[in-house]
Amino acid sequence: MKALQFLADPEPWPETLADDAPPLLRNLSTTPMALVDLPDPPLLADDWVVLQTRVTGICGSDSKQVLMDFDDSSDNLMTAFISFPQVLGHEVVGTVTSTGPKATGLDVGQRVVLFPNLGCRARGLTPLCPACERGDYSICSRFHDGHLSPGIHTGNATEATGGFAEALPAHTSMAIPVPDDIPDEVAVLADPWSVSFHAITRNPPAPGSKVVVYGAGALGTTATAILTQLYDCEVATIARWPAQADLARSFGATVFDPGTEAGDPAAAREALVEQLVAWSGGVLRRPWDGLPCAYPGQIDVVYDTVGAPTTVELGLRILREQGTLVQLGVTSPARFEWTPWYFKELRLIGSNAFGNETFEGRRQHAFEHYFDLLHDGRVDVRGMLTHQFRLAEWREAFTTIIDQSSTGAIKVAFDFR
Repeated sequence: MKALQFLADPEPWPETLADDAPPLLRNLSTTPMALVDLPDPPLLADDWVVLQTRVTGICGSDSKQVLMDFDDSSDNLMTAFISFPQVLGHEVVGTVTSTGPKATGLDVGQRVVLFPNLGCRARGLTPLCPACERGDYSICSRFHDGHLSPGIHTGNATEATGGFAEALPAHTSMAIPVPDDIPDEVAVLADPWSVSFHAITRNPPAPGSKVVVYGAGALGTTATAILTQLYDCEVATIARWPAQADLARSFGATVFDPGTEAGDPAAAREALVEQLVAWSGGVLRRPWDGLPCAYPGQIDVVYDTVGAPTTVELGLRILREQGTLVQLGVTSPARFEWTPWYFKELRLIGSNAFGNETFEGRRQHAFEHYFDLLHDGRVDVRGMLTHQFRLAEWREAFTTIIDQSSTGAIKVAFDFR
């Protein structure tokens, strides 16, 4: 099969880059990934299946790895939870092509969406750890055990190759049937939608409250959609690029520009704090130096889908007293002034992936909530999948992500159909 393998000899860059080429484009030109021929994936156990890939979304974590978009990747906890070489890609819609003798509940030819978790069930471990037993699969305690190499999800454990390939293996618990009336282009958004759904349902806004979504990529867009479509709250979304801003407005959010392209970033961040505090009805307080702060504030929750030091610091400044910052994105760490965390008694909550979620009194897998809400017409994320490429066009795909300001990219995917 054809596959994009990470930790391979880099493919030669087809042209000479200009001296002023963006840093991420330079990283792409030397990234250790190449389109190679690999053996077709085997059944990794009797209760596994093999999927033929139909569509694979490019996750933000994929982009960060491929584009080497970390300041210091050696000091990153997640290096303890991966194994190489890798075939990335965990946002997958595929068709079952073969099943093991104990793979019950799935038929050859069935269309499924991948739940990429490599916890106890995928590793053949019983009894399940406490987290897996209650459906909190993303914090399984056994990501290093069983018959698989270390890895938390498809694409970062060597044997569990991902959707940047023509086929991939999956445990039966990882293959969720897709209803016939849901097209691939909508089904492939189940993963990012569920990441945001997990963060929001476990840290919901109070009725009538004001909330902020920082970022308008895949997670920010799905978070904005969930909050505006399923909750009674006012939503402000901080969107960097025009296409992102337009989609957020179409969902009903008030949109603010982070001003990151401005000539004076510090002034832009100060202006953003002022605008958000004014929007929410808080009171602005100014220290001797640095960003102003809301006190008293009126913003109940900030859902930070970027997770950069600058975005976390800004979130702490604009929250009300005893408000909540939910971090569902992550970027390279750095120092920031965090006195508002202690002074305003704020809650800082990490939110990682998804599993079984409770919504409106019903507990089931996040993908099942997604499909049910789509069927009922309560969720609509059309317009989010903006670009699709063939696998051989992988550099064009990642260049499109780098150039979001001009391409309007929000979610980019590989199309194998």
